[in-house]
Amino acid sequence: MHCPFCQHQDTKVIDSRASEDGATIRRRRECEACGERFSTLETIELKLPVIIKGDGRREPFDARKLRISMDRALHKRPVSEEQIETAVRAVVHQLRMTTEREVSSRRIGEFVIAELRKLDHVGFVRFASVYRSFEDITDFREELDRLERELPGEGQLPLLGGEVVPFGKPADKGKKR
Repeated sequence: MHCPFCQHQDTKVIDSRASEDGATIRRRRECEACGERFSTLETIELKLPVIIKGDGRREPFDARKLRISMDRALHKRPVSEEQIETAVRAVVHQLRMTTEREVSSRRIGEFVIAELRKLDHVGFVRFASVYRSFEDITDFREELDRLERELPGEGQLPLLGGEVVPFGKPADKGKKR
């Protein structure tokens, strides 16, 4: 590793630490010539599959685009940054586990939908509405009905401290809270 200060070719590692998630290693280095210290980050570089878009174009996988789409779906939802990062890592992991050199964007969309379904139902429906190209309110209703069938016993959280209301069922407005 070249010294960024004097360009000397030899530096020595004086400390190494793995990140919390184990994905990177931070190394503290010292130049043997000028004595300056600096840090480097070491990450695993794996070749991810090329993505085949709906129109047939091929492009390299970009985790930033994945993160942006998940952020849009979860905008103003009660989901932490850590939860989103975990979901992004899960999608990237699934992508790495495929042994294929090319993967359709549709397949990645299914990975994302599965992760969003676990995180937040509203975010899931937001993403699904774009991903599955909902045409009208009927498409939303069908997706909500499917979600309700798959999640028996779960309901929508009350807005103002009232009772839990099943998806798609209006709250009894006659009740005093």
